[in-house]
Amino acid sequence: MLQIKNLHASVEDKDILKGINLEIKAGEVHAIMGPNGAGKSTLSSIIAGNENYEVSQGEIFLDGEEISELAPEERAHKGVFLSFQYPVEIPGVSVTNFIKTAINESRKANGKEEMPANEMLKLIREKSELLEMDRKFLSRSLNEGFSGGEKKRNEIFQMAMLEPKIAILDETDSGLDIDALRIVANGVNKLKNENNAVLVITHYQRLLEYIVPDYVHVLMDGKIVKTGGADLALELEEKGYDWIKNELV
Repeated sequence: MLQIKNLHASVEDKDILKGINLEIKAGEVHAIMGPNGAGKSTLSSIIAGNENYEVSQGEIFLDGEEISELAPEERAHKGVFLSFQYPVEIPGVSVTNFIKTAINESRKANGKEEMPANEMLKLIREKSELLEMDRKFLSRSLNEGFSGGEKKRNEIFQMAMLEPKIAILDETDSGLDIDALRIVANGVNKLKNENNAVLVITHYQRLLEYIVPDYVHVLMDGKIVKTGGADLALELEEKGYDWIKNELV
């Protein structure tokens, strides 16, 4: 599904990623954990095509296709979805109109006609119910005045509607209370299947109690230094990251 080979990247001449190798297969959930400044959010941004970072080496493949040279919107049309840590507000554009535009732009890019209005309405209704969303929420301006939990739930709603191949959740748990965390995580769990994959980026083990990963990777100083199962997240919660640093010495 997603394959990253020897990825090196920098910003403003500062090296951040120093040789990332990662393979995520369809149906899998992977989590990346690590201390602040390790490069976690940089990795998610580069997969999505953020042009503020300079990739000096490496390749990124989606379903066997090299996507490193593609623009962010082209990657999105091919099935890359990034849930932002801090979603932007777009006054005057409703949640519904935003998602209608996003879906039809994606369909157009893939040679399909616009989705019929009745079909779109049915899909919106199904996905909003799946995520326990109030129907009034859909008519509000995108993220304007939203609480942290509402912003994150809206991101998962977009994910549900767009049905990406690889969904990257960049610190989706940031600022969420326990109820919002549960609702967002339940939405992700309902959406994952054997034809897609999820990459969760988080500081804390608590999110992984709800979205249980198949693999946990520890990212430190721009490299993946340790990989394990879901129990590795529990070990990190108990011991912190210093014990891994000591192993590497």
